[in-house]
Amino acid sequence: MNLVDKVAIVTGAGRGIGKAIAIALAREGANVIVNDIDIQTAEEVVKEIKSLGWKALAIRVDVSDSKEVNQMVQLALKKFKRVDILVNNAAIIKRGSIEDLTEEDWDKVIDVNLKGAFNCMKAVVGIMKKQRYGKIVNISSIAGKIGDLASAPCYGASKAGMICLAKSLARELAAYNINVNVVAPHAIKTDMSKEWSEEKRKNIVANIPLGRMGEPEDIAEAVAFLVSDKAKFITGEVLDVNGGYLMD
Repeated sequence: MNLVDKVAIVTGAGRGIGKAIAIALAREGANVIVNDIDIQTAEEVVKEIKSLGWKALAIRVDVSDSKEVNQMVQLALKKFKRVDILVNNAAIIKRGSIEDLTEEDWDKVIDVNLKGAFNCMKAVVGIMKKQRYGKIVNISSIAGKIGDLASAPCYGASKAGMICLAKSLARELAAYNINVNVVAPHAIKTDMSKEWSEEKRKNIVANIPLGRMGEPEDIAEAVAFLVSDKAKFITGEVLDVNGGYLMD
């Protein structure tokens, strides 16, 4: 398998896309740090990973808190001796117009989605530079490329920031054999999309050339590719995983 003995940190991995990513990396041989603000869901994912015969550790961390993130990374080092992969997936969303959006809402979304990715990247980069090896993937969104479709404008802004942050680090860290990429999903079957009305769901699917919504596993397989050495000559890339909804 591609990731045998690699050590991966996946944030927001207690459910949905993050859970699928954690399990996909474990199936490829990685030892996985399963991070989530909800420790119970993270522990359930760890049970699934261990049933595959690989090592995993559940950690409750608020990624918007740099101290907690640094503690998580140090714990990963203590248990596994290295950190090879970081997947920044933890995210929250707000609905409504800019007139409905409070300053507190804006701050919370930016803090979790964008600052959280920054905190995690900053915490692992020194380790990866010493190893002269690392793979980082930010889970952004179509909203980060074309603007928010149904969410408050803070969500798309945070996801666009994740794209620019990844590209900046891809340039900065390339000399250390560290690849930094982005996956931009749309219309994936997650708790976020469960909020959609049936009419909205039908309209979205009608505009997807592949004729269906995506599964969390579709994102997970894209991530598994980007963090493998099969993608060692890819960095600073934004990979659309949306069934053809956006082709750019």
